[in-house]
Amino acid sequence: MSKERIAMLEQWIKDEPSDPFNKYALALEVQAIDRVKAEAIFNELLELHPDYLPTYYTAAQFYVDDNEPTAIRILEKGILLAVQQTNLKAKRELQSALDQLLF
Repeated sequence: MSKERIAMLEQWIKDEPSDPFNKYALALEVQAIDRVKAEAIFNELLELHPDYLPTYYTAAQFYVDDNEPTAIRILEKGILLAVQQTNLKAKRELQSALDQLLF
């Protein structure tokens, strides 16, 4: 984590607010230092960019310790999206994470 990297990502978000990658990268960058901000970013990604598949695994992992039912719900939605996008690798990863939570 660096303040410069966070500032750079925040500027990129301002410059390209419709690009989910920059928001995703910012959530990854801040999750260890500001869980409230990271949670808000993950929720925004899931709501405003529901087709951005990388969010689902990482957001679910973010919620595992604090809110397991939310993590399960996110993984289930991610699995459905991966199937729709015919991304079998992502589907397997999401399914594996879900199986670990359920069993």
